[in-house]
Amino acid sequence: MLIWWGHKAHKLVEDKIVDRVQQRVLEGMGLLVLHSGHHSKIFKRMMGTTANIRWAERGEMERVWVCNPGHPIAEGLGEYFEIEMTEMYGEPFQVPAPDETVFVSWFEGGEVFRSGLCYKRGNGKIFYFRPGHESYPVYYNKDVQRVIKNSIHWVCPEKTSGLWIDRIAKGIDNMERKDPVQPIEVKGYQVDHNYKK
Repeated sequence: MLIWWGHKAHKLVEDKIVDRVQQRVLEGMGLLVLHSGHHSKIFKRMMGTTANIRWAERGEMERVWVCNPGHPIAEGLGEYFEIEMTEMYGEPFQVPAPDETVFVSWFEGGEVFRSGLCYKRGNGKIFYFRPGHESYPVYYNKDVQRVIKNSIHWVCPEKTSGLWIDRIAKGIDNMERKDPVQPIEVKGYQVDHNYKK
């Protein structure tokens, strides 16, 4: 599994690295994206959106509500936990509807944010977790550490995940099946897809 966190250097990550990470996620590698990693090339590619948000650095208190207490990522948590001072993220969070929402955050200034989102892409699991910051000591919070630990276990590949084969990414031009699985009777009009004439 891979933990991805970044801040201001998202554009410096080479596309060939993003291609390799995407392929591994599709094959079954778990991906945990933390805080401002929502704007990373890999997260935006896996979401197919801008992943834009509203934000402000005001040192607000954040209350993280556990809205899916039966989820393995929420194991060992109460109904909510608090972070004393952090950066505010607010809706709308421009990502696709998640497969599951584990956490929703409320901030002291009144904003709310979907702060723990689960996705499946190919054979890989992705978890986005909002809490974190490059200056505020968020990662020292015991509940934040518990969520990270639990999410590492959740995104890890399942033994039955198998291999995701993306023939286009492997350089095969087309996925046309030249010969049918079983013989078919030719009927009527025939389509010629030979574009090299």
